[in-house]
Amino acid sequence: MTRDAASACKQPPGVIVPHVNFARCEGKADCAVVCPEDVFDIRRIDAADYQTLRPLQRFKLRVHGMKVAYVPRADACRACGLCVSACPEHAITLVRAR
Repeated sequence: MTRDAASACKQPPGVIVPHVNFARCEGKADCAVVCPEDVFDIRRIDAADYQTLRPLQRFKLRVHGMKVAYVPRADACRACGLCVSACPEHAITLVRAR
C-alpha cells in the first residue's frame, strides 16, 4: 500500500465495505486497479445474480462480457473510497458491514 493510499483509509478493516450494483457494473476493473486492500475480483457474474437483473440490464451485461466486480475480501476494506471514485458506471457505494 502506498503512503497516499494509507492516509486515505478512514476505518479499521471491515467496518465499511463496498457494495457493487450489478445492474450498473460493466466489469471494467477500475475498482480492482485502485484498491489498496485488493478486495475486488472481476469475474463472470453468477447465475443467481444474473437472474435478478431486468432484460435490458442482462443485455448490457452480455455486451460487456458478462463480467462484474465481486467483493470476496470485503473484510479487508478500510473505506478509502478510491473504488467509488474510480468506477465509471457509479456502480459502487460504501455501506456499513452487517
